[in-house]
Amino acid sequence: MRSEGVCAGRGDGVVRSVGGRWGYLARGNKGIALRAQGRTSFGGGDNFLALSPAPVMLRPLPKGAAVQQDDPDITPITQTAPVATKTHGGRAKCLQRLIRLSLPVPRTTALSFRAVKRIAEGEMPDIDEILAPFGKDPLLCVRPSSEDPDWGGPSAVLNIGMNDTTHAALSERIGEEPATRLYIRFVRSYAVHVERLDPDIFEDLPSTGMEALQESFRAYQEETEDDFPQDPGVQLAAVLKSMARAWRGTTARLLRQAKGAPADAGLGLVVEEMALGLGKLGECGSGVIQLASSSTGLPRITGRYLSQSQGREALQSGSRSLYLAKDSRGPSLEELAPEAYATLVEYAELMRFRLREEMQCEFTIENGNVHVLDGVRASRTSRAAVRMAVRLAEDGIIPREEALCRVDPRALNEMLHRQVDPEAARDLVGQGIAASPGAATGRLCFSAAAAQAAAARGEPCILVRRETGPEDIRGMHAAVAVLTERGGATSHAAVIGRGLGLPCVVGVTGLTFDMKASQLVTSDGRRFGAGTLMTVDGSHGDILAGEAPLLEASQDAAFQAMLSWAEEFCDIGIRANADTPEDALVARKFHAQGIGLCRTEHMFFEPGRLTVMREMIFADGPDDRRTAIERLLPMQRADFTELFRIMEGQPVCIRLFDPPLHEFLPTDRAGMRELAESLSRPLSDITRRTEQLTEYNPMLGMRGVRLGITVPEIYDMQARAIFEATIAASEQGAPVVPEIMIPLVSARREVELVKTRVDAVAAAVRNETGRDFTYRLGVMVETPRAALRAGEIAPFAAFLSFGTNDLTQMTYGLSRDDAGKFMSEYVKQGVFKEDPFHTLDHEGVGELLTIGAERGRAARPDLVLSICGEHGGNAESIAFCRSAGFDYVSCSPYRVPVARLAAAQLNVRPTLPPRAFKTS
Repeated sequence: MRSEGVCAGRGDGVVRSVGGRWGYLARGNKGIALRAQGRTSFGGGDNFLALSPAPVMLRPLPKGAAVQQDDPDITPITQTAPVATKTHGGRAKCLQRLIRLSLPVPRTTALSFRAVKRIAEGEMPDIDEILAPFGKDPLLCVRPSSEDPDWGGPSAVLNIGMNDTTHAALSERIGEEPATRLYIRFVRSYAVHVERLDPDIFEDLPSTGMEALQESFRAYQEETEDDFPQDPGVQLAAVLKSMARAWRGTTARLLRQAKGAPADAGLGLVVEEMALGLGKLGECGSGVIQLASSSTGLPRITGRYLSQSQGREALQSGSRSLYLAKDSRGPSLEELAPEAYATLVEYAELMRFRLREEMQCEFTIENGNVHVLDGVRASRTSRAAVRMAVRLAEDGIIPREEALCRVDPRALNEMLHRQVDPEAARDLVGQGIAASPGAATGRLCFSAAAAQAAAARGEPCILVRRETGPEDIRGMHAAVAVLTERGGATSHAAVIGRGLGLPCVVGVTGLTFDMKASQLVTSDGRRFGAGTLMTVDGSHGDILAGEAPLLEASQDAAFQAMLSWAEEFCDIGIRANADTPEDALVARKFHAQGIGLCRTEHMFFEPGRLTVMREMIFADGPDDRRTAIERLLPMQRADFTELFRIMEGQPVCIRLFDPPLHEFLPTDRAGMRELAESLSRPLSDITRRTEQLTEYNPMLGMRGVRLGITVPEIYDMQARAIFEATIAASEQGAPVVPEIMIPLVSARREVELVKTRVDAVAAAVRNETGRDFTYRLGVMVETPRAALRAGEIAPFAAFLSFGTNDLTQMTYGLSRDDAGKFMSEYVKQGVFKEDPFHTLDHEGVGELLTIGAERGRAARPDLVLSICGEHGGNAESIAFCRSAGFDYVSCSPYRVPVARLAAAQLNVRPTLPPRAFKTS
């Protein structure tokens, strides 16, 4: 084995192997020296101070040194070594970057993904070749190096090479007590993490002193029937094999796949010379430092330091560790060792600037000298990620386009809503689908009426239902969170919850909903009745007992800057689904470019309107029905007028009445009796009419355009309300051009019939008022047939808006309210890649969208295309819509910032290098 290179100091020298062993460069006060097998030579310096044979911390080979290895998959990390994230992992590549910054990184050798894979398969590398760069009696650590740090890896193993000989040498150098402590720690760590012994075998043994060491040896020998290995090569080989095989274990694979790693993701390993953080001469210890808070993202020197320690002990030692900067709460490294502290801050700032990222630096101080052991991307909450990215851009370290790509769009949810403090203790009693983000604490209410009563008393409440329906809308408005036993990501509770900005968890498991007793019952028998205080975490799908600490929403300057940049680079329209003036105000707040879906049926569930709707349902003929509906006209007109005024001339797309009529009728005997009294009708009439309207599958029954054709008075009234509101709103502001959308279309003739009546109503309003106005009529494509026949529908429509919630249901033959019961198992077993109600199915539903778009525009080139289902706020779905040439997407108001950031990232990402894509 041979190494050779040129070093530059006060003169030029050549580094060569000595007696077949490696030579190393070490920087002294007056030049550069070579150490090999305890001998020292030098080149280019004046009266160079020779190094002792004892183990010392040495710098890696500097830039310009050429290294040759027999095995290309075993690479000493130098400035020019062939190390890449794709082949050796992120940690190995980061260490090389630190070396290129001339930071004092201990000597390190990287093992590639290929080498580690061979180790896991039983093919060991030349251990002597790995050990050679570290000289005689090395003390090493091995750390994992996966391609993405978030994918994790086996725990690092420290102090490899510790044996009786090294213990004796270290006892002279740093003292017997710390040397023995290191030895004990290594023996026990090796036993547990490498030999996989039960840690309980050491539980009753002494923790310090030679007796503890001897007892540890004895316990090891009893369990393994072998002496503790003294050969560093044997130790290192066992560690490498253990870590390689751990990475390929089933649990590790599932955990990293859950974080987005491919099943065959590789692992690299780095073998690094130990920097002990122990000694007698000057300050010694270890710690971590970063320049921004992981929880807030604000600039602040954070981290901990512990004297006479190694690894990450400082983070685990509680009150014994020191703060870094001066702090009124306790002693600090800045006071203890000001020069080392200043050096650390300088290194951290250099890493931030040159690595273009907020970093956490792991360091050791040995006899007053600082050594950088590792640099990793600082952990961060979602709100911290936004602030960090914006600060890096504002400091000129990264461009704004890259800052946009540093934040996961979903992270904005945590700044839009309150969140459970991630560091707080959680009393988890149940889990479900995280249907609407945010967190809230309130008292359990098991009916909409109870929720309204609690709100009237000023008590925050959580509405608990098996599943919600239109009759629960008032209760949802009164509640601070919603919890349902059934449902999925696009169920009624999920859709309305997102629209209202309410935390919502659906499809709950681990809790039994006893609605008769008004109780939630856990699997271990705990009971939570009406009035019990609980917390719903809609961001993570958790139900917590009691009042959990919450972090307030934070739409600060960084959040606003991120939204402004996203708006600048977004190249597809973003509208909001808004049913109420409150929704519209949120849409305006987030700069939505109009309303893409206004579901008018939700306007009819107010107490006064519900009675009129029921009168219409029980009308004896068209004239009576028209009389009842005319009472709704001024209410609808007022609704639309307010929406138009809030949106200030921006497009508002109003979907005509969609749900089946039975949803407006009571379902229990008591409700029917109350309705009979209010309508002065016999109970038998109410029961008979309810039975007549009952359908086996109401979502595929008389609803949408079918109801509009068979009961045309409803659509006539709504059209008139829209046109009269258009005239009223245009008098005081910008001209309004309403968009009227026909739901659940499956045939051209349906559109023709409704269009004829809507045009007739428009003509009547023009004649009555003497005012002209413009409107656009379009179709909501929710059935596969409408997508397939888009070519014959398009000539009668100004736009096609694909309702992907129902379109997905009908394409798959799945109920979106019931799919949650088995969807996770389907995804786990690979039946579906993702829940199709959460992420748009590109292959099936997506093909219908593509067919509809192509055939529609072939028949009408100026046809406007959009989606208005909940997929509109999903990044993958937006990518599909951009590629398919859609004009805009529409989503819940609180998802508008998420959708806009996702769209902006899709636009700028092709212009940026891959390293810019790392998100929170």
